[in-house]
Amino acid sequence: MVENKESDLVSQEEALDIERLKRRLDMLDQRLDNIDSMVTAVAERVMSQPITLNITCPYCGKNIEITIIGSEKPRA
Repeated sequence: MVENKESDLVSQEEALDIERLKRRLDMLDQRLDNIDSMVTAVAERVMSQPITLNITCPYCGKNIEITIIGSEKPRA
C-alpha cells in the first residue's frame, strides 16, 4: 500500500513535469513566431527601400553608417 502511494506521487510529479515542459515549449514556439515575424518585416522593408544603421563603436567612439539596399523581385 505504501508502494502504491509512492508510485502515485511519482506519476503525479511526472505529469506535472510534462505539463511544465509543454507550457515552456509553447512559450518558446510563440517567441520564435514573434522573432520570425520581425525578421520577415525587416526583410520585406529592405527589399523595398534602403535601411541605414548608425552604430557608435564602443571602443573608439566613431560613428559607423551601414546602408542595406535590396532590389525587390517582381511578383509572378
